[in-house]
Amino acid sequence: MRWRSLPLLLLLLVSFLLVCRAKRSEFRICAYTLQRFNSEKASDSRLMHTLTRIVSRCDITLLQEVMDPDGKAIRSLLASLNRDIDRYEDYNYKVVSSKSLGTSANNMQQYVFIYRTDTVSVLGEHQYKKTQSFTREPFAVHFQSQRTAIKEFILVPLHSEPTRAVQEIDRLYDVFVEVSKKWKNTNVMFLGGFYASCAYMNRQDRKKIRLLQTKFSWLIADRVDTTVTDMTSCAYDRIVVHGQPFLRGVKAYSAKVFNFGKDLKIPRTKVVEISDHYPVEVILQSSALLLQATPFLSLLFICTVVQSFLSAL
Repeated sequence: MRWRSLPLLLLLLVSFLLVCRAKRSEFRICAYTLQRFNSEKASDSRLMHTLTRIVSRCDITLLQEVMDPDGKAIRSLLASLNRDIDRYEDYNYKVVSSKSLGTSANNMQQYVFIYRTDTVSVLGEHQYKKTQSFTREPFAVHFQSQRTAIKEFILVPLHSEPTRAVQEIDRLYDVFVEVSKKWKNTNVMFLGGFYASCAYMNRQDRKKIRLLQTKFSWLIADRVDTTVTDMTSCAYDRIVVHGQPFLRGVKAYSAKVFNFGKDLKIPRTKVVEISDHYPVEVILQSSALLLQATPFLSLLFICTVVQSFLSAL
């Protein structure tokens, strides 16, 4: 009797291992609108520990409202991520960043991408330069990964000026035309703090935005709350992809808000010290899942044959 149950136990064990491996192979893209992240905040060890835990979940993390012209704060975060790679799933991290952008000397901000060098590489970067169109011009990065069904894709961040949100979101279409032509790739994802909700964008405004009238899919829905406090319930932070090929390359229903206060058991008073926004994220379909199916099916066949043989004894 014990021998007859062995193949089933083996099958269950391998199934568990494959599920764990599939989970590990998920490719997560995150965007987090911080609140004036600078050297002073980077000197807070508890805040940096929390931020490190947030970023370490993602293959690529976009950080916005980074006010770090000398790079000290981001270097500190990168050192924290790379200091103990065993704690953060054996990955190494690098950074690609825009210059300081803005129209006010006391509010110059950077777009910062932190990425795992083991799972993704940077093919190119491009600074959009039509300053009259944006308060902080988008900084596009061309990525490549062998772990995703979509091998090459372009990420374009936007941290809009809230009072100009409608105009700036609309002009992202012009950015799409420019970067897709530059890299001959229409797999473009826009992400960040759009302020595409509540007082900054109404139903009539939607008719003025080309990203809502053409072949773009908004993955964070209008009714999702991406803010921390009870005073607001707004979908300020968004993720938008172009075209059906890229949409098919996204894991269904994976776009969401990451409420790290709840997941990491951090009180809201500490959460708002980092930002009044929550991170948003999406998972890309993994090509590894297709490779994992073949050995799984082979093992299932072998176990079935062995089970049949033992049953006949």
